[in-house]
Amino acid sequence: MDKNFRVRLIVGFGMFAVSLIAMYTFDEIPFKIIIGLFSLMSAIELFSFFKRKKSGLLAILAFLELAFLVGGAIFIAKIDVAHFWYIILGVPGYDIFAYLSGKLLGGKIFKKSRPFPKISKNKTWEGTFIGLFLAISMVAVLMAVRGAFDTDFMYLFCGPLALIGDLYESYLKRKFGVKDSNEILIKNPVFSKLEMLVGGSEGHGGFLDRIDSTAFAATILLIISFMV
Repeated sequence: MDKNFRVRLIVGFGMFAVSLIAMYTFDEIPFKIIIGLFSLMSAIELFSFFKRKKSGLLAILAFLELAFLVGGAIFIAKIDVAHFWYIILGVPGYDIFAYLSGKLLGGKIFKKSRPFPKISKNKTWEGTFIGLFLAISMVAVLMAVRGAFDTDFMYLFCGPLALIGDLYESYLKRKFGVKDSNEILIKNPVFSKLEMLVGGSEGHGGFLDRIDSTAFAATILLIISFMV
């Protein structure tokens, strides 16, 4: 087990435990506060990118990412716990299974197994397909259990939206010349201890790297919810 995966595993389970407790206490208010704080820290990380590069195009790209953080936080604040479980299964579910299956099977089924070499060179076709299949399947099973296909069908898009959100953040970081979202703030003593809460040692990302897919997926779901 490599160090990166151990950090992801420990931080992931820790964040999930804290979120689970927060979701089921005091009318979900603690959980919504946590999501708001995550979005705020992600925005601070995002603006720190401008210490590396500045341009009109980068400002537009960063503004879009900020819009996803705000829209995602708004959507999560308005839904209940039952519906947020769709997002948990569809977004982190995709990320986890895509990562694991990519590690185990990457390059073993498809010889040229790099679908996005210029944006995210570590992603594989095997991980992408298996992650999407399992994410969509888990959301569909929960819908079937709840008997809510007619009202909740849009959550089936969580997995694909998670992939797009992750790719967008990867593209954004490449444009800014940033590898991990926290690599500038982690050097600041004011933020370094906060960054450690999400495994923010150098090389293991930060708040934005943890919430990018969720923010994008939730923002698109917010837009869809106004249309249906």
